[in-house]
Amino acid sequence: MKDQFLRLERATTGFAMAGACLMLVAASVLGMYQIVTRFILETPAEWTEILIRLSLIWMVFLGIPTAFRQGAMVSVDVLYRWSPPKFRRVLDAVVSLAALALVLVILWWGWDYSVRGKVQSMAGLESISMFWGYVAMPVGALFSIFGIAGNYLDPQRLELETAQ
Repeated sequence: MKDQFLRLERATTGFAMAGACLMLVAASVLGMYQIVTRFILETPAEWTEILIRLSLIWMVFLGIPTAFRQGAMVSVDVLYRWSPPKFRRVLDAVVSLAALALVLVILWWGWDYSVRGKVQSMAGLESISMFWGYVAMPVGALFSIFGIAGNYLDPQRLELETAQ
């Protein structure tokens, strides 16, 4: 059961990270396009600015699950190093529950905010609803749940292992 969940977690976290990388590429390409049109062609493409912002927002929220999976979001390294082995699992549980509580709040309110914002349109892209910008929060939170659970079941502390 644990191995099946960890396989699912690896797939979902990998998918989210691939999406985050894709959003970084999109932001970079759009940024270069904006520079060329603004400073070389002297006819700025104003729509690229909102798409860059949108892709960076998606990049962050899709990258967070990987940070949770690697244990990089909530750093309790010193306390972890000073703790006896039995207390470390308790510390893992407390950190995981706190992170899960935060992610569930983001999931709940992010979805609510997305639904409320679907009547708005993006400035510069009037045909696209703000829903697509706001929904990055609950989507990232949903993927983060898998990363948090995966980190609790199979902790990865590479920075602690190399520092000792």
